[in-house]
Amino acid sequence: MVVVVNQGIPPGRLIADYAEREGHFTDCFSCVVPGKVALADYVTAFYTTPLFRAERLVLRLAARAPSTDAQARALAEGASDQFAIWQVEARRGNELMMAERSGRTKSWFKVLAQGSSTQLLFGTVVVPVRSKSGDLVLGPVFDSLKGAHTIYARALLAAAARKLRA
Repeated sequence: MVVVVNQGIPPGRLIADYAEREGHFTDCFSCVVPGKVALADYVTAFYTTPLFRAERLVLRLAARAPSTDAQARALAEGASDQFAIWQVEARRGNELMMAERSGRTKSWFKVLAQGSSTQLLFGTVVVPVRSKSGDLVLGPVFDSLKGAHTIYARALLAAAARKLRA
């Protein structure tokens, strides 16, 4: 069984800058898997799980953004900077920050070696917009889906961890 935990945003990481910005939503989940896992293997596993393939199908139909497992691997290995609706925003060491085409949502991946195991980290950033009153807001859609987002993010990380352990 994979145990996914909610954890604070690690300082000094690509996601940390967003956590410090006014109005931005950030989260971070982690789990530990046995063995040494490279970032490329983690990202490939994440984007090729059956759960994420369902999201890819929705994106292909609704956003006209088809993607393949081979494209996921090319992204993970640094041979491509695009995957479906996402563009690489930054790569640094064992971290990857992806931004979807509007720039309002981002996905963050990180691997940390822990002896004979690896900690997998997955985080999300939602960038606010200015309301008519000038306030920074995430918007009613995200506000209403925040609980579902948390469940889905945890499930995606767990699915990637299971795939890496298989």
